Amino acid sequence: MRPAQLLRVLDLEFLSTAEGHHTPVMLWGPPGVGKSQMVAQIAARHRVPVIDIRLSQMEPSDLRGIPFRTKSRVEWAIPAMLPNTKRHGRMGILFLDEINSAPPSVSAAAYQLILDRRLGEYRVPQHWAIFAAGNRQGDRGVTYTMPAPLANRFSHFEVETHLDDWVSWAYRNGIDERVIAFLRFRPELLFDFDPAHNPVAFPSPRSWEFAHRGLRKFEDHPELLQGTLQACVGPAAGIELTAFVNSLDQMPNLDDIVDGKAVPVPKEIDLQYAVAAALVGRAIRARQDADAQRVIGNILVYAGRFPQREMGVMLVSDLHRAIGNELFEVPAFTDWAQAISDVMLYE
Repeated sequence: MRPAQLLRVLDLEFLSTAEGHHTPVMLWGPPGVGKSQMVAQIAARHRVPVIDIRLSQMEPSDLRGIPFRTKSRVEWAIPAMLPNTKRHGRMGILFLDEINSAPPSVSAAAYQLILDRRLGEYRVPQHWAIFAAGNRQGDRGVTYTMPAPLANRFSHFEVETHLDDWVSWAYRNGIDERVIAFLRFRPELLFDFDPAHNPVAFPSPRSWEFAHRGLRKFEDHPELLQGTLQACVGPAAGIELTAFVNSLDQMPNLDDIVDGKAVPVPKEIDLQYAVAAALVGRAIRARQDADAQRVIGNILVYAGRFPQREMGVMLVSDLHRAIGNELFEVPAFTDWAQAISDVMLYE
């Protein structure tokens, strides 16, 4: 399932705790596709804490607690890391990351916690959701086969990579527009992991964020830039991204475009992708300005000039994902939509 859909699933599962309908969710996927980050996004949206428990780093007693004697009885000291209303808040997310990397003895200790929301006398607070994540066995991670009793305590979803969803996230989080443009130009490199070769660095949604950081830190050090990008996304992708970035000095003047001047569209496809991504970034930064509608309107006019109308559709689709329905309030949008009415828009 694509990330945008899974975020809705997780959001509804979190809200369902109030009604007593919550089902623990297990997210499956290769490394670097954003499983943990999706859980963090749900927590941030609802302003609740996440307690991240790595069962792979625990012994069974770490989860069950330590026994101690009280008169003639033995009681259990509840681990402080487990959700507690007084310490952690009334609502939150208990996240069991890398759950299938835990040895079977530890997984067995989690059975009751996940299904019955309790461990002995301890109970998970009602408004706390339980989410888990793990790599698939074919991904060359340290994993155990998930025991059937544990697997049957979850609803299971596999995380797919989806470029449109990643681009939407990237614009919201200020990812360098050159990285976004490159992946629009080379979409197959959003995620390129071959577990048979077990690479150290490889393209993934997570590693492209590292590439963004690398560009910001090393773009003024050309002798270091390519090596840094290769260290983030792998040898081949790092070389391609470096070449792409170095070609952008041939881009048209973006200031002239947003000012409404008649700027020709570059003939090179890679530059067209770069211009489209950069203009979406300009629109995002102009949203709070008094002349935002004029800037966005001029970008829409330019979108209509691309020889391949699908390129203009991509630009405007990304623009809509980035700024939302306020795009429809710009007068130039109606003219643009009428001009491409025979081109299907895909979401």
